This record gives sequence, C-alpha cells and structure tokens, in this order.
Amino acid sequence: MERRQHRRVQAHVKSLVRVNSHEVEGETCDVSLGGAQITSSFAVEPGRQIAVKLIVPGDDTPILIEQARVQWNVDRTFGVRFIDLQPRELDELEQLIDDYIALDEERKS
Repeated sequence: MERRQHRRVQAHVKSLVRVNSHEVEGETCDVSLGGAQITSSFAVEPGRQIAVKLIVPGDDTPILIEQARVQWNVDRTFGVRFIDLQPRELDELEQLIDDYIALDEERKS
C-alpha cells in the first residue's frame, strides 16, 4: 500500500546539490512536494542538510530549495526531504509536478 503524503512523479531533471561550499551536478529521478530522489557523484550521509537546485528544461530560473535533509542513501543515489518550502518554491514544484503528470497522460492517450 502506498503511504506517501504527496503526489510523486518520475521527473528526470538536472539538479545541483550544495553541501557546505561544494556544489555538484546530479539528476533528480523523481520529485514530490515533500522531497526527491537524486543521483549524484557526491556521496552524502543521512541527516545532512543540503540545498537543491532543480534545472527545469525551458525555464530560465531553477527551482531552489534552500533546505533539504538527506533521509537515505544507496551508492550514489539518495532521498531528500524538503524542509520549510517557501510559497514560491511550493508553487514552482506544484507546476513541475502538474507538467509531468500532463505529459504522462498525453503519452498514455
């Protein structure tokens, strides 16, 4: 049984992960209003607080989530929980999720 609180979509979006002063490129594999799964060359430990930038294709301004906490990691893939999203970040994430749901529905029809 699915126990997730938020809609989650498969969204392969380039991301930048900032830990302390280090910023590395990654790929977000799925995303929801509550968090995301990211693959990166940088290993981060659970409990670590990071910042995440989602580089949305066709959008000039990335979605910047200043506060995310690493929940788990396996090899170079990790899950983050978004903390204290600002209204703008929340709106941008909702739009991204809606866009991916619409694309998925188009492919199915």
